[in-house]
Amino acid sequence: MSLGRLIGGRVSLLILLSLCARPVHSQTCVTANDMDEPARTALTSAGKKYFDMAARGDSAGLKQNSVVNVAADFSAIETAVKDRQANFSAAQANTRAPFLLKAEGTAPLERAEFLCGVFGKNGQTAESAVFVLPNLQPGSYAVVTLDVAAAKQPSTVSFVLQQEGKEWKVGGFYVKDTQVAGHDASWFAERARSFKTNGQNRNAWLYYQEARDLAVPVPFMYTQMTDRLSDESDTVKPPDLPVSGNTVELAAGGKTERLTSIFPLGVGQELDLVVKYQAADVSNTSQTFQENMAVIKALVAKYPEFRDAFDGVVARAVEPSTGRDYGSLLQMKNLK
Repeated sequence: MSLGRLIGGRVSLLILLSLCARPVHSQTCVTANDMDEPARTALTSAGKKYFDMAARGDSAGLKQNSVVNVAADFSAIETAVKDRQANFSAAQANTRAPFLLKAEGTAPLERAEFLCGVFGKNGQTAESAVFVLPNLQPGSYAVVTLDVAAAKQPSTVSFVLQQEGKEWKVGGFYVKDTQVAGHDASWFAERARSFKTNGQNRNAWLYYQEARDLAVPVPFMYTQMTDRLSDESDTVKPPDLPVSGNTVELAAGGKTERLTSIFPLGVGQELDLVVKYQAADVSNTSQTFQENMAVIKALVAKYPEFRDAFDGVVARAVEPSTGRDYGSLLQMKNLK
C-alpha cells in the first residue's frame, strides 16, 4: 500500500511499504552517535546519492533504487522531483545525523514506536526523537534527512530507506519547506504564545499547528519541541472550529454551512487561512463563488481575531461524494 500527501506549495510525500494489520514486538532505534562508522557512512552516502539523483531530475534512477511497492506507484515522487529539481540543482545539501530503525518479528506491527537517544525524567531531551509508524513490516529502516540551503526556498529532503540485502533502497520520500511566509517554527511558536496571552486562542491554536508542522522534517517524528508545542496547543484548542476531525456549523448567506477543516497556508510571503466546507454541487462556479464569499465574510465576522493573523481567507467548497472542490480567495484588506 502507498500513502501520499501534497499540500499547497509544500510537498509531503510518504510511500511506506506493505502496510498490513496485527502487531508484533520489539522496535529499536540506533542514533548516529551509537552507530559504527561503516553503518553511519552507508546511510549518509545513500541519502546523498538519492538526493543527487533528485537534483539531476533522475526519476528513473530513483525508481530503479526503490523498493518494489514504491516503484510500482512512483508517479507522486516523479512529480515532486520534477517540481523541485530547479531548486535542488542550485542548492547546497547537508546531511543530518541519520536514524536506524529496526522492527523485529514475523508479522507487521500495528503501531511501531521507535525511541531514539537519551530521555530524561520529564520525557524527551534536546537530543532525543520518537518515530511512530503504523502497520510496519519487520525489517531494518532508516530516516535520512538533508538540509537544502536554496536561495528560493530552504527546505528539507528526507528519505525513508529500507535495507534489502546489503543495499539501502528508497521506501519513502519527503520534501518539506522549513519556512512559511518567510518564517520558521520558532517564529510561529512565539506568535502563538503572543496570541494566547492576548486571548486570541483560535489564532494561537492555528499558529501552534503551523509551528509543529515546521519543527520536524517528517510528520511521524516527535521531538522535545513538538511535545511542548502539543502541550501548549491543547490549552487553547478551540471547540468552535473544525479541528481533530470534527465539523461545525456556520450561518452564511442565509444558509447553514458545515465546515470540515481549517488551517494556515503560506503563499509566497503571505499567510492565508483556508476553510473547507461541504457543498452539494460545485459545478456552477458563479454560484459557488458567491457562497465562498459568504462563508469568508461570515467566518471573519464571527471571529474578527483572524484579521490580526492572516493576510487573506480561502474558502473551498467540497463535494463530499466526489471530492471535487472550488476555492475562492478574499484578501483581508478587501474584506469590509
